Amino acid sequence: MTVVKSTLPEEARQVVRTALQDTLVDLLGLSLTGKQAHWNIVGPRFRSIHLQLDEIVGTARAHADTVAERAAALGDPPDGRPETVAKDFGLPVPARGWLRDSDVVQLMVDSLEAAIGRLRERIDATEKADLVTQDLLITVTADLEKQRWMFAAENVPRGD
Repeated sequence: MTVVKSTLPEEARQVVRTALQDTLVDLLGLSLTGKQAHWNIVGPRFRSIHLQLDEIVGTARAHADTVAERAAALGDPPDGRPETVAKDFGLPVPARGWLRDSDVVQLMVDSLEAAIGRLRERIDATEKADLVTQDLLITVTADLEKQRWMFAAENVPRGD
């Protein structure tokens, strides 16, 4: 059943569909990673990183909603079901149990860096297919890069 007809030619739509769906999975998974770390972080920097994790969760969830709505607007039903995210998510995830604050920071740096790398590939892929989607992916990338920088600054060794 086709409810919404796309304004894009079919070839471009295929590129955009993949870019948006993959980004949706990354963002939903990133929000779950952030929340899992938020609940299990321990260490002297617990409070500040605990709050910072909520920031990344909020950012990822807000962008996930925008990405999903873009897909829907183009006639592609977004798939954010738990089983889809579990099957397709490929970014680093936290270990089970309590997580040391420095390990959480490194996990978030690694996860964000991987997400940013994947987003940059999608930015390139959507350049000819749909500049509106490309612009959306650029915005998501900029926000995740800011979050990555903020987490990376947390683990700079003393004396550097």
